[in-house]
Amino acid sequence: MRHIWISIFLLPLLLVLLPLVGVMVKGEALAPYLEFPPLTRYVPQAPFSWPAFMLLALLPASVLSILIRRYTQVDAPGVTPPLQKYSFPWWGYGGVMLTGVSWFLAWNRLQWFAPLQDYTFFPLWLGYILSVNSLTYFRRGNCLLTNRPHFLLALFPLSSIFWWFFEYLNRFVQNWHYQGVENFSSAEYILHASLCFSTVLPAVQSTAEYLASFPRLTEPLKNWRPLIIQKPKQWGWLLLIFAVPALGGISIYPDYLFPMLWVAPLLVITGVQSVCGEDTIFRDLPNGDWRNVWLPALAALICGFFWEMWNFKSLAHWEYSVPFVQRFHIFEMPILGYGGYLPFGLECMAVSRMLARVLGSDVYG
Repeated sequence: MRHIWISIFLLPLLLVLLPLVGVMVKGEALAPYLEFPPLTRYVPQAPFSWPAFMLLALLPASVLSILIRRYTQVDAPGVTPPLQKYSFPWWGYGGVMLTGVSWFLAWNRLQWFAPLQDYTFFPLWLGYILSVNSLTYFRRGNCLLTNRPHFLLALFPLSSIFWWFFEYLNRFVQNWHYQGVENFSSAEYILHASLCFSTVLPAVQSTAEYLASFPRLTEPLKNWRPLIIQKPKQWGWLLLIFAVPALGGISIYPDYLFPMLWVAPLLVITGVQSVCGEDTIFRDLPNGDWRNVWLPALAALICGFFWEMWNFKSLAHWEYSVPFVQRFHIFEMPILGYGGYLPFGLECMAVSRMLARVLGSDVYG
């Protein structure tokens, strides 16, 4: 347990300080990077590039093609439990209703609702979390909300802190920016944003648990290719040796290092945990079990689709400016941007596992 507190201390320290070192190396002022709300556009973006687009498309395309091939080649054993075995929980209807009403209000401009138009994100995603938990309960007879409510509730404040780190890293590359937040004071923006950010981890973990209830998704990855990592501490140091300069350079070369916004936190988390002798999210790979890698990645991608869809016509929303790949949008997001949700899902799982260990709980139950 002592090592996990070392990890908890080192992770934010590295993520916060390293990009600032890059700013100081450039000799720039820190003030623009700490603006609340973040309204100033100070990072120019490189134009679209076909070679860069094709290069950046290789990794997610390769990962998805390998997984699709695995699923098509393997027949999953076992039978999905009959849905009629468990009744749909009463609170699930409330979640579906909350989602539907919030979605309607977010995408329409009703005069009587105008004072609250900017505040639809939290109830919309609270409804989603309740709805997904109810679907899991419907399939399995249990879910995060009913079996591990303390863990689910603890995910909310942790999620807020967790996503603020990504907001912070985005200050150095400005791959997304917010519209419709101009009238917020600094305090109002921080409070409202923190409330919205608190739904990220509960949504991803609830979705991952729901996906885990489908044998067709889980069984092909249960006994797949084992990946045995020799000398994990040395590999941990190598990950840190790569991630540390990448985070430091993200503010110096934002056009070229912007993918590190999504990859570097995972490298830092895994590197620190490996060096400290902690289990990582990759601990089951030597046994050929890839479920805890693929399910959270897929869960984040699914949540990403809903984030982008519900954001599309909301009054307060975000827009993207991604170097080299700013084309072929699905909603506001350029299509290659969805690839960032895959490592993001692993980061969600890694942080959730750390919380579960502190609480003496489990991620899936």
